[in-house]
Amino acid sequence: MKRARVFALFRLLCKIGVLFAVAFAVVIMVVPKPHLLDETSFSPCFVDRNGRLLRLGLAEDDRYRVYMPLEKISPQLVEMTLLHEDRYFHKHAGFNPVALVRAAFFDWRARGPRLGASTITMQLARLHYHLNTRTVSGKLLQIMAAVHIECHCSKHDILEAYLNLAPYGRNIEGVGAASLIYFGKEPADLSPVEAMTLAVIPQSPTRRSPGTPAREQALLKARGVLLAQWLGRHPRDERLRGVLAMPLQMKLPHDLPFRAPHLVGETMLREAAPRAETRLALDLSLQDLAERQLAQYLAARQADGFKNACVLLIDYQTMEIRAAVGSADFRRADIQGQVDGLRAQRSPGSALKPFIYALALDEGLIQPNTLLKDAPASFDGYDPENFDHNFAGPIRARDALIQSRNVPAVDLESRLNPGRDLYTLLRDAGIRGLQPASNYGLTIALGSAEVSPEEIGTLYAMLANRGVLRPLRRTLDEPSAAGAPLLSPEASYLTLDMLKNATRPDAVNDPLITGEVRPVAWKTGTSFSYRDAWCAGVFDHYVLVVWIGNFDGEVNPDFVGRTAAAPLFFSIVDALRAREPVPEQTCFTFTPDLNLRRVDLCAVSGMIAGPNCPHTIKGWFIPGKSPIAACNVHRRVWIDNRTGLRLSGEPDDSSTAHAEVCEFWPSDLARLFQSAGVPRVAPPALVFEETQAAPVAKHDEAGGPHIVSPEKGLTYHVSLEAGNDDVLDLEATAETSRGHLHWFIDAAYLGVSEPSTPLLWKLQPGRHVIRAVDDLGRADSRPITVTVVE
Repeated sequence: MKRARVFALFRLLCKIGVLFAVAFAVVIMVVPKPHLLDETSFSPCFVDRNGRLLRLGLAEDDRYRVYMPLEKISPQLVEMTLLHEDRYFHKHAGFNPVALVRAAFFDWRARGPRLGASTITMQLARLHYHLNTRTVSGKLLQIMAAVHIECHCSKHDILEAYLNLAPYGRNIEGVGAASLIYFGKEPADLSPVEAMTLAVIPQSPTRRSPGTPAREQALLKARGVLLAQWLGRHPRDERLRGVLAMPLQMKLPHDLPFRAPHLVGETMLREAAPRAETRLALDLSLQDLAERQLAQYLAARQADGFKNACVLLIDYQTMEIRAAVGSADFRRADIQGQVDGLRAQRSPGSALKPFIYALALDEGLIQPNTLLKDAPASFDGYDPENFDHNFAGPIRARDALIQSRNVPAVDLESRLNPGRDLYTLLRDAGIRGLQPASNYGLTIALGSAEVSPEEIGTLYAMLANRGVLRPLRRTLDEPSAAGAPLLSPEASYLTLDMLKNATRPDAVNDPLITGEVRPVAWKTGTSFSYRDAWCAGVFDHYVLVVWIGNFDGEVNPDFVGRTAAAPLFFSIVDALRAREPVPEQTCFTFTPDLNLRRVDLCAVSGMIAGPNCPHTIKGWFIPGKSPIAACNVHRRVWIDNRTGLRLSGEPDDSSTAHAEVCEFWPSDLARLFQSAGVPRVAPPALVFEETQAAPVAKHDEAGGPHIVSPEKGLTYHVSLEAGNDDVLDLEATAETSRGHLHWFIDAAYLGVSEPSTPLLWKLQPGRHVIRAVDDLGRADSRPITVTVVE
């Protein structure tokens, strides 16, 4: 009876062999060469610049699958997998006949558990072709497919494909995904225990994947069996002697990191390169620092209604984004946390003022110590006010920028050439969503054009890069662009040099901070109606942008740049500097290629110091561009000892007079000093001879009146309707020593006014010449055209 069974089995095997040989020949001739992984979709995988996992997405079939070349897989894991799954992998041609016969015999006898006979190549065939191998025909097809793969592919490619497709429980396929999910590391970095744990899962992924006590017990048992096999082959491997006592320490898919979600957005997920991990320029340790500082700050300011913020950190030397926090909490719906605040455009307030000053430096309108007027002014019906509703009077350009005075910024913007103004700069910088320039007018100087934190960061990086605009780099694979020069290196350097003199808000009572030697060039901004608070700046080799506000535009009177955003800005600066060394060279370092000169300037007028200037300071200017001249404010004059009046020249008898240095200010500036509470001492009046007109002293020859209204090049319009009285303010500046200005329209005398005090003139159609003459006969004239409108 037994012989008959054996003979029947032998005949069956012979028939199967013949059929297999015929079918195999057909397969070899007809079926094309397999492309093992070409049609396999892989998960988008994002890591930081140091290889730490940020986010792992799902493949197109909703599985975690990370492509991993065989060379990047731990050799121990490969050897353990072969030992556990297919120890004769390198010797067979796709299937193991001995194992197949043994498995068939045991299945036929139905004794004990079923024995596995599938080689790694057969398992790959099943995974690649999605075969049902539970039937005899399915098993035969699997064998033929395995042999077909062996005929066309190398052992290296077969093993690599298997390790990228093998099941590791749940929806995890491939050793790359399994290693990242279960142990948080790449396969090359697995320890021997971790490698052994992964090696036993594919044989029974449903029963051995971690997650429940029963499955973990089965996993430990299988690992123990493999350990015995391993020690039988490597008896001296002491590292694994105590593995049986080691508990499982494995993570699950829900433990996967979800870091920098705004930076790793849906667009980046869709555009991720297949098979390759995307290595971002972001530094996870700096991301942790920014998120931690932001969370602590918002918790401390919770009572003030601070609920949301954004932080962007850029390495301006490489333009790489090192930290990006798009909202306080991505998962909080009450603050619309999934909105990417780093790309959302908001009103920047005064955060764009540095670029007006940089343009003015380039246009030759100012140098850092030029005196500007911070006084009530009207610009074609636009009457800007300062944040504190006060005016500082005459103020140096650097102080006007640091103190964020609105009127000087608007005045400079109004004087810039149309092709070199702030709007043009923003347009050339690629700011999204700009409306026509006419929609903004001069309000653009105070933040009417909306920009995003990323765009603000790019603009400040342009200053750090000596005026060259370069795009941000989110990944290390992005090429470093040469950029486009939008500002001169000199204007960029001087703008940062001005900004670095701003006192940080926490330095009032901290002398250590006040004496800090590592510069920070920073500027704040507060949007209209207190919806946004900004602080942006440059330090070391970074650009940092901080935004405080609400994505729904909710108003909060505490959203003021200096008190809301600046404290968080400096807490991040301090935390970052505490962990990094002092850089040898930064954008604040002066280099010989800069066309700048440092000279002695008058501390009062800001002009080149003369022999009569009592106090001097050091200051920069751009040769051939900056408005620089010798100081004519401080002049040495002779004062009559008896009358106290000023003489027109040096007296013949020096005992009757003495020399003094007096300040000669234009009348408009003198009035501004007076209104600001810092009046300047006017020089004594000039002596008049009884029989002569007022003499002109040598030091007075260049101090004549200057007409400021009407402006040059304007045409005025008048209506002839009954009852219409169109008038024009005639105004001129003069030195404080001049008491009166006499006004003439053509040859007709109009009237008299004091310097910087307007005189009204009723407009008359035609072409006219307006003249202002002071008491010394010095004059200034201005042609004017008045046309009639219907």
